[in-house]
Amino acid sequence: MSVANKREFWRGKRVFMTGHTGFKGGWLSLWLADMGAEVHGYALTPPTEPNFFTVTRLEPRLAGHTLADLRDAEALTRAMQAARPDIVLHLAAQPLVRYSYAAPVETYAVNVMGTVNLLEAVRQTPGVKAVVNITTDKCYDNREWVWPYRENEAMGGADPYSSSKACSELVTAAYRTSFLDATGIQLASARAGNVIGGGDWAADRLIPDFLRALDARRTLAIRSPLATRPWQHVLEPLAGYLMLAEKLCVEGAAFAEGWNFGPDDNDAKPVGWIVEHLCNQVPDARWQCDTAPQPHEANTLKLDSSKAKSRLGWQPRWNLPAALDRTLEWHRAWREGADMTAVSLRQIQAYETAHA
Repeated sequence: MSVANKREFWRGKRVFMTGHTGFKGGWLSLWLADMGAEVHGYALTPPTEPNFFTVTRLEPRLAGHTLADLRDAEALTRAMQAARPDIVLHLAAQPLVRYSYAAPVETYAVNVMGTVNLLEAVRQTPGVKAVVNITTDKCYDNREWVWPYRENEAMGGADPYSSSKACSELVTAAYRTSFLDATGIQLASARAGNVIGGGDWAADRLIPDFLRALDARRTLAIRSPLATRPWQHVLEPLAGYLMLAEKLCVEGAAFAEGWNFGPDDNDAKPVGWIVEHLCNQVPDARWQCDTAPQPHEANTLKLDSSKAKSRLGWQPRWNLPAALDRTLEWHRAWREGADMTAVSLRQIQAYETAHA
């Protein structure tokens, strides 16, 4: 699909997005608004200070900006009905594995009942054509095997975050079959890898932790240097979500299912590889192993994105070194006081024109 055709599809589309103040939601909101979509956001206040939403001055670009909780079903329904969307993109979540151990009830309430509340709001909002629920690669029942997970693998999770996202996938499948199929609303779910990019200041994530340590001139402590993850720039899965939503609108039920949007297999690298690459780019950076006891996190996780490549025509465009370089480039620009809206839009344009 050409960039021009994609932009033509989104021009004037009414989009209701949860989680627009977060890292992924901020990038996706900026991209959609730049393509001419009317984006109506529903989310909590930005989760960190600083944050992508604020530093890119995103609010004036949106058609709607509601600060409210997914757990407030009435507020969510009112906001969606007021937006009258063609397309609903559900990104809001409690997204952190380690925090889910400290707050399991909140994690399940947001990630499971938040999904239920969203889909109930969809049922009560006329005119919705397509819904994409963004979950995670961690929704799979991780057996720690070496080959990638496909969309037909079992859902599961050993920690509250992962299992809550598996539950969100099961809720999605049940609502599709029980309610939405009969009404012609197309519902899909999307599972991405470990996303990186400029503007992520979340706690307990490798790249933000590295950049915080760098800015503070301290040594970074790494929990699991041998843990392997499917790393990808944030624009990679966002491009997949956009393609999937368009297919749901244009071609319908054949695309209403689960989809993986992961990097190529050779970009699934250990944490230690990532840190060494970054340290080579930034000579002042240092790291060491954190030997304190840690809660369980999966050691090996890869996604098979063959279906997205063959049926959607989606392909990764930036390999892992390029994704890391773009992340450092964005962070350096922010540190230097650059116009981060312009910097982010230039990166979006560079991604759009890159060859898969």
